[in-house]
Amino acid sequence: MLTKLAGGKVYDPAHGQDGVVRDIFIRDGRIVDGPGGDTPDKVYDLSGRIVMAGAIDMHTHIGGGKVTIARTLLPEDHRGDPAVREGLMRGGCGHAAPSTLTTGYRYAEMGYTAGFEPAVLPINARQAHMEMADVPLLDVGGYVMLGSDDFFLRLLSSGADQRLINDYVAWTIRSSQCIGVKVVNPGGISAFKFNQRKLDLDEDHTYYGVTPRQILQSLARAVHELGVPHPLHVHGCNLGVPGNVDTTLNTIAGIEGLPMHLTHVQFHSYGTEGDRKFSSGAARIAEAVNANKNITVDVGQILFGATVTASGDSMRQHANAGHANPAKWVCMDIECDAGCGVVPFKYRDQNFVNALQWCIGLEVFLMVEDPWRVFLTTDHPNGAPFTSYPHLIKLLMDRSFRNDMLATINPDAAALSNLGALDREYSLYEIAIMTRAGAARLLGLSDRGHLGAGAGADITVYSPQDDVEKMFEAPDYVFKDGELVVDHGTIVNVVWGNVHTIRPEYDRSIEGRLKDYFDRYLTMHVDNFPISDWELEGDGRSKILIHPCRTGGRS
Repeated sequence: MLTKLAGGKVYDPAHGQDGVVRDIFIRDGRIVDGPGGDTPDKVYDLSGRIVMAGAIDMHTHIGGGKVTIARTLLPEDHRGDPAVREGLMRGGCGHAAPSTLTTGYRYAEMGYTAGFEPAVLPINARQAHMEMADVPLLDVGGYVMLGSDDFFLRLLSSGADQRLINDYVAWTIRSSQCIGVKVVNPGGISAFKFNQRKLDLDEDHTYYGVTPRQILQSLARAVHELGVPHPLHVHGCNLGVPGNVDTTLNTIAGIEGLPMHLTHVQFHSYGTEGDRKFSSGAARIAEAVNANKNITVDVGQILFGATVTASGDSMRQHANAGHANPAKWVCMDIECDAGCGVVPFKYRDQNFVNALQWCIGLEVFLMVEDPWRVFLTTDHPNGAPFTSYPHLIKLLMDRSFRNDMLATINPDAAALSNLGALDREYSLYEIAIMTRAGAARLLGLSDRGHLGAGAGADITVYSPQDDVEKMFEAPDYVFKDGELVVDHGTIVNVVWGNVHTIRPEYDRSIEGRLKDYFDRYLTMHVDNFPISDWELEGDGRSKILIHPCRTGGRS
């Protein structure tokens, strides 16, 4: 079937198209150069409308153990969903921690066609993939968690050769069918189990005798040498702690030029100035990011309202448990190899700390100069649910609206922020970079995030509106792999997305060492650990898309 999208105003940064009026042709789920002499079977007149690739959320907690815990912990979140009262979502509901079905529907309704789970515990990867496979209308993928696992820490503390560590990292990526590597509070999840309640960048783990700096350097080198497209995805030390801006800057310097992605950097940008010993470090973070081209960041913007914080960083979640709203929380261990904490939370605009956090995130967005190296996230659901993205986009694109909001928050926080002095307004082209082209490039997705020939036909069409929040809330059309799935706010076709992964090469001799380790310490046999292709594709819904590792890696 040949489909023609005629005369739309195309924003495709991967090809330098900033509002270029052109036609797009779709055949067999992919964009093609032209009709090839055929008459289109279907034509959409998009005159005057805005056309972008489908949006990509490169950091969103949508699958895995802690998400399930969050859903279970908060029945009131589901009962309070307006869709329940309207009788619209019998197959699922939820605001902060929506069901898998609801997640797919609401992403698609906003024009998103891909989302990546940033914390896949290796031994729990099968469950994470099962949950992501139940999310309709969305391509998915995951970053596998390393850095607090016993096998890696044993290797590092024993002075193992970097090549051996690389083999273990590659085996773990392939076994978990993931697309990248995530480190959460490097070494800190493990240290918490040995009764350490904090672990700074150069502080020794009480048992293994290694520092977070060593962990980061070793994993970043492994990811780089294996040719993994996505840099090491780093949830750094001291999340949420006043003064952690220094830790973050030391982390940037300490990676010694290796590629590194700092995630939810808003939570790592706090100073200790002022009477309350809490201040914005956003300017210092932005200056460091601007100066170090090897560094990328996503922001993890907080927005006001009720949500739930769900993190593999059990050390920090334990510390935050006293702030739970409502007053209940969960902390758990998984196979003595990792853990998680789930703490409900409500961000309040009149709370000094929350208001300043809001400012800090926006400051980072506006002061990082290169939109190809900063990405739009709320660390869903930790900073806010992903359904708040249109509101966040309006804050970035409309200075007057931003300043009106600034005037309503805690006045002491507003007075300590530089936000009101920042004139920058994001353009549609820049929004297309940070939510489409840039995210695809960072992840190594050569066939997503753009509208050139050969790309998967994930396409979103908007009618221009003065209120950009309303525009981004409700696209006119959303196409997933060439099929129309959203028509003026209504889901008209439910399709299933792809699973994105990579397969770096490794020396198979690591498997013998791992077998001995599994037999001695774990409840799962090593042969049951890797996830087979048929487990992901066997139901006929998902399709695995394997992306190549970069030149210079082993594959």
